[in-house]
Amino acid sequence: MEKLFIEGGRPLSGAISIHGAKNAALPILAASMMAGGVHTLRNVPDLLDIRTMLQILKGLGCEAELEGDTITLNTATAVSFHVPEELMRQMRSSIFLMGPLLARFGCVHVSQPGGCAIGERKIDLHLKGLSALGAQIEETPNAIICAADQLRGTDIVLDFPSVGATENIMMAAALAEGVTTIFNAAREPEIQDLQNYLNAMGADIIGAGTDTITIRGVRELQPVEYSIIPDRIVAGTVLVAAAATRGSVTLENVNPAHLTSVIHALKRAGVQMTVGDDIIQVSCSGRPRAVERIVTSPYPAFPTDLQAQVMVLLTLADGMSIMKETIFEGRFKHVDELSRMGADIRIDLNSAFIRGVPRLYGATVEATDLRAGAALVIAGLAAHGTTIVEQIHHIDRGYDRIELMLSKLGANIRRMAAVPSETSN
Repeated sequence: MEKLFIEGGRPLSGAISIHGAKNAALPILAASMMAGGVHTLRNVPDLLDIRTMLQILKGLGCEAELEGDTITLNTATAVSFHVPEELMRQMRSSIFLMGPLLARFGCVHVSQPGGCAIGERKIDLHLKGLSALGAQIEETPNAIICAADQLRGTDIVLDFPSVGATENIMMAAALAEGVTTIFNAAREPEIQDLQNYLNAMGADIIGAGTDTITIRGVRELQPVEYSIIPDRIVAGTVLVAAAATRGSVTLENVNPAHLTSVIHALKRAGVQMTVGDDIIQVSCSGRPRAVERIVTSPYPAFPTDLQAQVMVLLTLADGMSIMKETIFEGRFKHVDELSRMGADIRIDLNSAFIRGVPRLYGATVEATDLRAGAALVIAGLAAHGTTIVEQIHHIDRGYDRIELMLSKLGANIRRMAAVPSETSN
């Protein structure tokens, strides 16, 4: 089992380009199923989740090749609408295939998706949306089967602005008969990227980025070349790592507009930020300030996917900070691991009360999910001594070789199979 070994105490410095967004690439890969032919996707990160999605697409009959940051995908050869259970259970994002497969084949057969253990993540909004479009849905203990001779546009009001449900409905509705309007839609940048991709293929969709999305169904879509947007969560992780290590870093290939709430929170903590069109410069020369209250909420509010990382910064701040998690009930699992490193954090229901300490100390800790793992890496970079992060397959789901990315900024971080011996270099 691979682990990350981190010698802390080095301020990060230098410049780094941010890779493409996992949460944009996965639904776009799924959407490619809606147009038979050869698609070329660029700025795709080489992640465990991306490779799992490619395995799923190959299992459906597609031909796929990943070279560097480019995927060439031939969906014309797809013959199956049955997503393999063993692969679907590895990755929750496989649920994105429901809308595209239903739209293309008139049927889709899936199991309950897997993914990170960060709380209950029901797919009822996905199923309600597809049902409203005319799909007949059968649920068994082991499978979900959706079928429709012809999807038909309608008005759909989401009970919660779910990103996945918004995207699944968008994709299915793009080939439905008539007009579909999604009210209380999620507003994340990745949804805008999916809209842009679908429109490039010939869809007629407006409103992504707002709470109302209108999809006018078309008869067919065409394969295209497309470039994925930068990953705002990876960018936010690097921003926090630079601040926590009291370093100075320039992020390139980034969209600052996607990080407004994060930039604001870091400024409140006393971090110096300079923002350009596609760059962000961050520096922090002293101890950060406590932040009275940060609340996670759907975009454009503070993202739940950066809650754990920013919590690390606040463990080192001067004073008491409060973080409230409103999206996932199981997203404080990193707290016990941070406490092993000397953090002073108390949990009360869905709020974390963080009393800053002067320093953290290296320890052996375990990544319990993707973002918790990234937070522990940041803690290790900022800590005194050696930190070993275990279960790093979680981290590999969302960061393209995180140790190489951080090494470019001067971090002393290595991926190894086991604890190195005393005589190793």
